[in-house]
Amino acid sequence: MATNDHRDNAVTKHVTTRPAPSTARRAAAVIALATACLAVLYVILAALDRWAVLVIGMVSLAIVVLAAWYVLSRSGLVRLLSTGLAAASLLAFVVVMIASNSVRVLAISGGLAVVSVVAAGYALRATPGPSRGEAATRATHPVLLMNLKSGGGKAERFRLVEKCRQRGIEPIVLTPEADLLQLAEDALARGADLIGMAGGDGSHALAASVASRHKIPLVVVPAGTRNHFALDLGLDRNDVVGALNAYSDGFDRTIDLAEVNGRVFVNNASMGLYAKVVQSSEYRDAKIRTAAAVLPTVIGPKATPMDLRFTLPSGEEALTSQLILVSNNPYNLSDLRSGGTRAQMDSGVLGIVSLQVRSGAEAEKLAALESVGQGHRFRGWQEWTATEFEVRASDPVAIGVDGEALTMPPPLQFRIQPRALTVRLPRGAPGVSPAARVVRIASRSALAALWHVARGRQPGPT
Repeated sequence: MATNDHRDNAVTKHVTTRPAPSTARRAAAVIALATACLAVLYVILAALDRWAVLVIGMVSLAIVVLAAWYVLSRSGLVRLLSTGLAAASLLAFVVVMIASNSVRVLAISGGLAVVSVVAAGYALRATPGPSRGEAATRATHPVLLMNLKSGGGKAERFRLVEKCRQRGIEPIVLTPEADLLQLAEDALARGADLIGMAGGDGSHALAASVASRHKIPLVVVPAGTRNHFALDLGLDRNDVVGALNAYSDGFDRTIDLAEVNGRVFVNNASMGLYAKVVQSSEYRDAKIRTAAAVLPTVIGPKATPMDLRFTLPSGEEALTSQLILVSNNPYNLSDLRSGGTRAQMDSGVLGIVSLQVRSGAEAEKLAALESVGQGHRFRGWQEWTATEFEVRASDPVAIGVDGEALTMPPPLQFRIQPRALTVRLPRGAPGVSPAARVVRIASRSALAALWHVARGRQPGPT
């Protein structure tokens, strides 16, 4: 009898936690699968009828990619000629597509693909974000540090000083000579029990280090330029003032922090190409021109391989890399075009990526894999997770930490701090990172998940 009761309870629990997809979601899954199949079939039939156009188009795009590699990795006359070749090849591709009426093929197949992705997004829509639980206890002495110049002056534009005073929040404005860490410590010494930061990701990282050390919550106000940290927390980056609602109607969530040689970062630290470019004093005023000047010295034929040594998951020692990215939790990097966001920030591991492209031929292979969403299969691409990671070098290493250009002595020791920070978020925020909402219809896992939903079953992770 007891055994039967236990079995009944188990069944009941299963049904409660895994409800069948709704009729609308099942229909969306069927539409997504059907339109994806139609798009592929239509492209195949069109290619059979226009095989010569397909060959010319592929050759033209291959020349564009190869020429682009020379534009990036060479200077002087070679770069100038490569730029002309890339432009001519791209123009040839456009002319051939228009002359052969292939634009109609691209439009129809693209339209079917869009319908498929939209339907798949509905069928596999993300579950709600982290449980908001009970409302957090309102702080007795809340403060908000703000950088008035960050993000082109967002704090001033949204009158955050005035908004804070209206809400009973002490505003602390950073001056050019101010030490953010010291201002935060001084506020806590005066009895602050909730600290917020209105600025960019670098400022949020510094404030997070103080909040974590003193075990108090941090309010994140997206007043910087890109605000990747706020994005991955599920905040609306366009609602700067709305982020202040966390002070009066917020919920607490614990997340991980990462550090390199004792310096905390909330997003990522990069070495190699990006770090070399941002180290230039001209970068802030002329990003493209600076990158164009630096890249040939890093990836060109006469470039000295970067002295960045580390251990791969296989145990093999890597002696160089053009790019190393270490992130606070893994980014969704199934293709480079996604830009990278994190589905969660409490997995307890670092995300590590290294990339090495040695020639124009390899650049073409990477571009071809990227075109079908398989860039991570490129042989020069390594991606893994770990709780600790070390980069060795003979000289100080240029590194970009949450967008800040730094130089650090080797070895660079990275480690994760699991659930080290409590962030207080407004209860009205979306609460879900874009990475948790991304659906890539071409991936095997997404197709399998759609098939499960179409059959009336809950999908597994995509």
